[in-house]
Amino acid sequence: MAKLRSYSVYTNQGPYLQINEDDAVVDLKNKLFLIFDGFGGSNIGDAAVEKIKNTILKFYTKIGGDPDSTFPFYYSHKYLIEGNALVNSMHLAHSIIKTDNQEKNLSSRGGASCIAATLADSILTTSATGNCSAFLFRRGKLDNIVRPDSLESLSEDSYDIQFRTTPMSGFGLFDDLHLNVKEFKVMSGDLYIFMTDGVYSRVTHKEIKHTLERQDLDDNGKIKELTKLSNQRGNLDNQSTIFLQF
Repeated sequence: MAKLRSYSVYTNQGPYLQINEDDAVVDLKNKLFLIFDGFGGSNIGDAAVEKIKNTILKFYTKIGGDPDSTFPFYYSHKYLIEGNALVNSMHLAHSIIKTDNQEKNLSSRGGASCIAATLADSILTTSATGNCSAFLFRRGKLDNIVRPDSLESLSEDSYDIQFRTTPMSGFGLFDDLHLNVKEFKVMSGDLYIFMTDGVYSRVTHKEIKHTLERQDLDDNGKIKELTKLSNQRGNLDNQSTIFLQF
């Protein structure tokens, strides 16, 4: 069984913004990994992310891994108990944010994109909504395993994708929460990478792969190098990255 050997987490407001609407969480006790990209502005997007994060953490830790749990929103035999618990936690968070937004003017409504993941035995279940992206670096090959649900999907080329990362799903965005759920068999040596668009939208897959292959940098250094490269190309957004090394 593959075990998590190390992890690295970085989240920052970026070079221009004063408020960080991003967030990133590694909960080793519950084997839960979360990355968020909030939207709505100062004291709106960041507050929404905080509420979403706390709801997922609290609800998942109550029902994750419990075969006798009642799943109030969703259940599929296709996924593990932990995956179903994660999906239900996200639906609960969405229902809370949606209710909050209904009482506010349009300009005061907040929400978030997210990739959430949970590890059970050697299965990593990811559940994603919005414009975050995930990669798997395995045996020298880099794959984009969770693609952003954004305006990028409507374009036929990859030129200036930073202008097309507007999320087409997310917490608090629509009445229904659209989730992309996947399970991955973790192998020893795997590196799973979660990023918000403040990083991935201004670097190419080739540049990510080249940075991951650098022997002169540890994982924290590789995250900083990718972040710096994005900033050098005019990034104006918050930035978050998680590395999970198995």
